[in-house]
Amino acid sequence: MLPPAPSHRLMIVTDAWLPQVNGVVRTLTTVVAELRAMGHVVDVIAPDRFRTVPCPTYADITLALLPRRRLVRIIEAFRPDALHIATEGPLGMAARSWAKRTGFAFTTAFHTRFAEYIKARTGFPVRPVYAWMRRFHGAAQGTMVATQSLRDELSARGFRNIRPWSRGVDLGLFKPEPREEWGLPRPVFLYVGRVAVEKNIGTFLDLELPGSKVVVGGGPILPRLQREYPNVLFTGPRYGEALARAYAGADVFVFPSRTDTFGLVLLEALACGTPVAAFPVTGPIDVLADASGKIGAVNVDLRAAALDALTADRAACRAHAESYSWRVCAEVFLSHLVPLAGTSQA
Repeated sequence: MLPPAPSHRLMIVTDAWLPQVNGVVRTLTTVVAELRAMGHVVDVIAPDRFRTVPCPTYADITLALLPRRRLVRIIEAFRPDALHIATEGPLGMAARSWAKRTGFAFTTAFHTRFAEYIKARTGFPVRPVYAWMRRFHGAAQGTMVATQSLRDELSARGFRNIRPWSRGVDLGLFKPEPREEWGLPRPVFLYVGRVAVEKNIGTFLDLELPGSKVVVGGGPILPRLQREYPNVLFTGPRYGEALARAYAGADVFVFPSRTDTFGLVLLEALACGTPVAAFPVTGPIDVLADASGKIGAVNVDLRAAALDALTADRAACRAHAESYSWRVCAEVFLSHLVPLAGTSQA
């Protein structure tokens, strides 16, 4: 833990950053804003400060090209009190290598199931990828994880020094009114997020459900899904108030992913009063917890969950979301950071 001080100099290294649109970026940008509002000096080392190349199989994501020398210069010039490595990409690996070589301590976070994502795209088995990730995070003083179920899973896979770090939601932006009317037959079942293979969107689109289906978001498989599902409304990406209206205007938010580590979209939907239907996997089982039934449904049968969620209490959905705070999220993040000059692990 960092010593008490009115202001700390905090360095965050991340391969996921603007203009990417995903839960990792939203978490980091929001937490950085909260930390700065608390009086801390925060610098972010992200791909926008380097030459980049497109990520294989996902050209919208860019990766820093040979970043080590420049990254080290930036860190040493900033002279941080604490270093947090948010991702396992080229920047994260370069920062980890520098910290281990110099004996400096750092923290990491487990944001993304890369093993499952790689398997979904290439068929490569998850076991060796998890072995590499376990080694990557094992050098840190602590690895922050968003949910209890994921903490349990990673512990079973041999990860150590796992620290809880939940998420928040912007309750001023995401709210029950105003609502998108859509002009479609009701009920409206909504998906929001990246339109990518690992999100398992086809499972949602194949369900036999009454009313209409709407998909909000962009991604590499969007053109294919538009061709294959002509009766589904694909809006493309939405942001800000337009996104909030989309959530609020749905009758059920359907979350078909089996590989997310949290699912910020769950909180955003609930904050807009829209119940959630999902598989009983990490993320949904943690967010819905004991309130399942009142604010949505989880079921191995996603169609059953979607139909059950129609009877949920929209007021209860909003009330549940109100228990999540980005300020608390930032404070917990800060509490897990360690002094850079601390003793790093082998």
